[in-house]
Amino acid sequence: MSPNKKKIPNFKSEAEERAFWDKESPLDYLDKNKAKKVKLANLKPSTEVISLRLPAGLLNDIKLVANKNDVPYQSYMKIMLAEKIKESLATYSTSKPK
Repeated sequence: MSPNKKKIPNFKSEAEERAFWDKESPLDYLDKNKAKKVKLANLKPSTEVISLRLPAGLLNDIKLVANKNDVPYQSYMKIMLAEKIKESLATYSTSKPK
C-alpha cells in the first residue's frame, strides 16, 4: 500500500462495513495502480419489470409453443425477443450507410 493511503479498519459486521463505505471513498484506501481487472461471469444482468398487453390469441400461441419446447412462456418470450433484436441489429448495422 502506498504511504498516502489510509488503512481499512476491521469491521464487526457487514452492516458496519456497509455504513463505512457509504461515507468513504475507496480511492482513499486502495491503490488503483495495483488493481486487477476481473470478470464477474456469474452476475445476473439487471432486470426491469414491465407491463405488456398482448392479444389473448397471441399469448395463447406463445404459451403453446413454449410448452412444446418445455420452457416457461415468459422465458420463451425473452429468448425470442433477444433473437429478433439481435437479427434486427445485425441487419441495421450492415445496411446502415457509412
